[in-house]
Order: sequence, then structure tokens, then C-alpha cells
Amino acid sequence: MLSAKSLFQEILDNDESFRLFCSIAASGESQGGWENGRIAALVPPGERALAPKITRHGADEDKHGRIFHALLTKRGLTPVPVPPETDYTMLLERRGIGLAHDKLRRDEPLTVRDLIVYLAHSRVTEQRAAEQMRLLRGLFAGHPHIGKAVRMISDDEDNHLAYTHEELLRFAAAGHGRLIQRTLRECALAEIAVHRDVSLAVMARMGRILGWPKAKSALLAAGIHAVYAYERLAGWHRMVSLTPPARRNALGGPAAPAPGYA
Repeated sequence: MLSAKSLFQEILDNDESFRLFCSIAASGESQGGWENGRIAALVPPGERALAPKITRHGADEDKHGRIFHALLTKRGLTPVPVPPETDYTMLLERRGIGLAHDKLRRDEPLTVRDLIVYLAHSRVTEQRAAEQMRLLRGLFAGHPHIGKAVRMISDDEDNHLAYTHEELLRFAAAGHGRLIQRTLRECALAEIAVHRDVSLAVMARMGRILGWPKAKSALLAAGIHAVYAYERLAGWHRMVSLTPPARRNALGGPAAPAPGYA
């Protein structure tokens, strides 16, 4: 029977599919670390109190990248180049979601509007990341090789999601509510399309590596399209709602260490 656990277990058990999975994950996390580092450096004077939280966010992302690299190293594997069609971060930027890398490379202070765009982008993508890591945590929290990493990253993603809720609510209270809701909606609709495309590309790659029969690949593709259809109809609303988080000031301290990882 095809299930999420059997699918991930199959990817985990094969060196080449595991190598691709970790390489894609590490690349995305490292890119997020760089983006947050640049945003923290360019925070406008009136919002400098936000800079340490953005720095913490970036440090967590860098840590996650190192964790995925360490998982490869422990199996004697090296990263592989990330296929462009699976590069979630790059594809979102091409759709104009988030802050453009050209802007981040310039040494010009950001505006409050820029910070709202960054936080809205993070609110949407961290929703996805938190949900995916909760799924993996439910399946593999006790796994002898990846369980610790899954638990650690999942906890961090929950913190990131809480932080975006809290900061966007603060900006909404300051009078930016319409901009926030409009930006969140744009981000969410773009993200669900990119997530569909990346999921199809990743599953196609995994299918070739693992030798899946056409019927299995077709079933998985149909499932991905069904998820997209649901999200396009109504599921995207979960990505744009804002509620006071149970975890307050979730990024108010230094990044948690990752003992046992580089």
C-alpha cells in the first residue's frame, strides 16, 4: 500500500534518492540563511529591534543546511547539484515573491514595506515548512539516524512560523493591514503553484532513481495535482490567516545549538 511513510522510507533507504533529497533541502535552507542575513543587515533604523530576530532566523536556516550536509556525510555521501526545476527558492523569486536578490545585494536600507513583504513571504513558506516537518516528525521522530535532526528542525520551523504571525500582527496594528493581507494572498497563490511544480519535479527524479513503475508515478502525480486543486480552491486560506501565536517572542534569543552537527 502506498503511504507517506512507505514513500519516505523508500527515499531514505536508497543512497542516491537520499542524496538528492538532502541536497535539495540543504540548498534551500542555506539560501534562506543568506537572505535573512542580508535582510537583518539592511533593516531600517526605525525597526532595528527586529534585526536580532531576523538574524536568529537566518542562523537557524544555516544550521538546518549544515544538518542536512551532516546527514549525507554520516552515510559517506556528498551533495549533488540541485536541478533547477526543484529549486523552490529560486522559482519563488522568479515569480516576484519575497525580496529580490538584487535588492538584497545592495547596501541600501530596506523600507517598512520591504519588511512586510519579507515577513509575508516567510509566513507563507514557513507554513509549508512547518507542516512538512510535522509530517516527518510524526513518521520518523524515533528513527535512529534522522530522528534527532527531524525533531530539531521541526521545532525551529514552528518557532519561525510563530515569529511571522507575531510580527505581521504588530505591523497590522500599526496600520498596514491591507498591505499585509494583499501580500499574503499573492504569496500564497504563487507558493502553492511552485510547490506543485517542485513536487512533481522531485517525484519524477525520485521515480527515475528508484525505478518506480509508471502506474506508481502517475498515482503520485495525480495526488500532487489533487492537493494543488484543493489548495487553489480553499486550502491557501490557512497560509494567510494571522493569529496570536502560543509561542511568544519565539526568536527572541540566540539560535539553539545543534550538538553532533557541524
